[in-house]
Amino acid sequence: MRTLTVAATALALALTAAGCSGKATGGSSSDGVKTGPGVTDDKITVAALTDLTGPYAALGKGVTQAQKLYFDQLNAAGGVCGRKVELVVRDHGYDVQKAVAAYSEVAPRSAALPQVIGSPITNALRARVEADHLLTIPQAWAHDLLGSRYIQVTGTTYDIDMINGLAFLAQEKGLKRGDKVGHIYLEGDYGQSALAGSKYAAGKLGMTLVEQQVKATDADMTAQVGAFRKAGVKAVLVSVSPKQAASLVGVAAAAGLDVPFAASNSAFAQQLLATPVGAALQKDYYVLTAAPPFSADIPAVRKLAGEYQAAYKGQPLDSSVYSGYTTAAIVGEALKKACAGKDLTRDGIVKAHRSNTSFDLGFGGAPQDFSKWDRPASRASYVVKPDAKAVGGTRMVRDAAESDLAKGYAAPSHS
Repeated sequence: MRTLTVAATALALALTAAGCSGKATGGSSSDGVKTGPGVTDDKITVAALTDLTGPYAALGKGVTQAQKLYFDQLNAAGGVCGRKVELVVRDHGYDVQKAVAAYSEVAPRSAALPQVIGSPITNALRARVEADHLLTIPQAWAHDLLGSRYIQVTGTTYDIDMINGLAFLAQEKGLKRGDKVGHIYLEGDYGQSALAGSKYAAGKLGMTLVEQQVKATDADMTAQVGAFRKAGVKAVLVSVSPKQAASLVGVAAAAGLDVPFAASNSAFAQQLLATPVGAALQKDYYVLTAAPPFSADIPAVRKLAGEYQAAYKGQPLDSSVYSGYTTAAIVGEALKKACAGKDLTRDGIVKAHRSNTSFDLGFGGAPQDFSKWDRPASRASYVVKPDAKAVGGTRMVRDAAESDLAKGYAAPSHS
């Protein structure tokens, strides 16, 4: 009897392992759709690895709420392939180890990751994402995230934005050959990507770049402002966190450093307008971004603004909302297209997504090419300006455009 019990147990374990393996590699549902991890007969699970307690908590909150709004609307319209889409959220607090642990928990039961906040976190997960064939949309725009079939960097990358930003300063703010331009940037992937663009642009324009690198834990930008003043910079490029940008602009105003600022999209948050540096930010601070401001006259953007404000009364309406909603929609459209092809395996979802050569949901910006993963999906940056009176806290200065300077630039991808 003991021998029979052991044999029966071994057989049961073998069958269980085989069943798990079959689910991981794909099976078929009752409706004839091929399925993979995260997909059952009545549900599709997707996961967000966000920052709700770290330096990008404001970004994480807006992105996550907007993604919840999108998937709620998608489910209200019938879901995908008769299945409801469930968004599972985990907060990593911008800590790589916590993010890796969260990925280990949610990835095995997810069909896609519509949100991963942080370039260093995305890079830390890169090998696993590729091994898992998991469509992943980072809320990060470092150029070294390019080069993976499974990681979709949306819109422009930080280097492209800085090239377009320096071109804007040269055209509109009188910068000329021989001028010195400051660039304050965060250590790590974000800052290095932005720096690659500023170095390229400064070299092409015959300008001298004055670099100041800061750590994520640095809060007071007095030393950096002092260095820029001493060097006699005519403008400052900004690629740090929103709080660090606020310190920079506030200290510069107090020190008499009266120059224009051109910032990466991660270096501004609407909440800053209600702080003591709000007035200084509205003077000569510009943000380069692939997203139009909510104050733009774009019907789909106005509609999203109304829906978000109805769902989250009193919450800031900024670029994080736009980014969260549109990236959720990118995953949603990939799921719909995979459903039409009756293949909701991970490879089926990725194939459906990568078949888009001119993706456009009507939310503004240039159409995005998702078929080539070794280059930015778009090279056209908006120039927006903080404005406390504008819906969403920013107003349009220049429509999305790729500068002549950026047209000659080839963004290096991950090796």
